[in-house]
Amino acid sequence: MTTTALLEAEHVSFAYGGRRAIADVALAVDEGEMLAIAGPNGSGKSTLLGLLAGTRRPSAGSVRLGGRNLRDYDRRALARAIAVVPQETGIAFPYRVAEMVLIGRAPHLHGIGLERPHDVAAAERAMERTGVLALADRPLTELSGGERQRVIVARALAQEPRVLLLDEPTTFLDLRHAIEILDLVVDLNRRERLTVVAVLHDLTVAAMYFPRLVFLRDGRLAVDGAPATVVTEAVIRDVFDVDVEVRTSADGVPTVRPRGRSR
Repeated sequence: MTTTALLEAEHVSFAYGGRRAIADVALAVDEGEMLAIAGPNGSGKSTLLGLLAGTRRPSAGSVRLGGRNLRDYDRRALARAIAVVPQETGIAFPYRVAEMVLIGRAPHLHGIGLERPHDVAAAERAMERTGVLALADRPLTELSGGERQRVIVARALAQEPRVLLLDEPTTFLDLRHAIEILDLVVDLNRRERLTVVAVLHDLTVAAMYFPRLVFLRDGRLAVDGAPATVVTEAVIRDVFDVDVEVRTSADGVPTVRPRGRSR
């Protein structure tokens, strides 16, 4: 592990009812870094993200934030440091956008309905940063998928975290909205040095947006490195058990294409 890492998984393992999901994974993420986690279905991606978030407790090893074990944080303090954007929110209640974003201030409050002026201001800043301030009075149920995902990111930013964890944030979005969300995440990282860890399933997209990729296989860390060294035909064949063609674009980004499909 590096001594400068902000978020560290120290040889963590985790099992569901005796079934191993994560096995001896060691991972260090520096402050301001952007890292994407990928791997086949069932390889442990979301489970590892839960361990990094502190919502799951490792059966072996530990996760540290700023050198401190996550077990030593109370829930409110941890939520002020790490924010999570889940894969599927399942929100059916017609919250207004402003109400949903203000929920992100909960770790800073001392009771429901006790928002102070600076909490409202923090929520408004989060909406402005994500481009949804103009939607503040709209019900979530009236928004497009891309707009709704921006609101969920705004709610996370209202927590004022040091680390943003995203679980397949583009899964249910069309291409335009997916690009908008990832552009937003990159912008937040560059402007505010927000540390970002995201689970993604599209390897080409991951290589485009994230300078460091980690692949999991059967709950273990298979490879960890820059896209040019990780997104290769040999590695993908080994990790994903699929035959692909990898080409490098003019700007040096590896792109993945299944073999045998007409171009």
